[in-house]
Amino acid sequence: MIFNGRSHKFGRDIDTDIIIPATYLVTFDPKELAKHCMEPLAPNFADNIEKGDIIVAEENFGCGSSREHAPIAIKGAGISCVLAKSFARIFYRNAINTALPILECAEAVDGISDGDDVRIDTEKGKIENLSTGITWQAKPFPSFIMEIINEDGLIGYTKKRVENRDV
Repeated sequence: MIFNGRSHKFGRDIDTDIIIPATYLVTFDPKELAKHCMEPLAPNFADNIEKGDIIVAEENFGCGSSREHAPIAIKGAGISCVLAKSFARIFYRNAINTALPILECAEAVDGISDGDDVRIDTEKGKIENLSTGITWQAKPFPSFIMEIINEDGLIGYTKKRVENRDV
């Protein structure tokens, strides 16, 4: 999967209450959650997203409570991919399970500024800052994670496996 978009840069320790405040956890509707994505730090975040944009963040993105709402809100806002120096482990799994592509690459995070045009190839792990011409290499997704993302998450992946098995 290749994603092209404008970067939206955030700092370290962006917790799930920042990604989607608990007040809005009364729904799983991606469009409703998207309206409030990153609201505590960037009140107009959702209004400034163009489909395909990319979040770039420092360490420990997605820390805090385990909630699937966080990656659903990010995807609902139109973000195609999240690049960070590191992710909280529970957020990492929730992102994969809800088909939100995420990559870790500290050097790329350091080399990308807010508003830069970025291209990310998750299958190759290639990250390009199209604004500066600099390229970095991240560890690409293993094939089984790509399968989960390509099937729109763990539920879609599991349904396909069940439908295709010989009983």
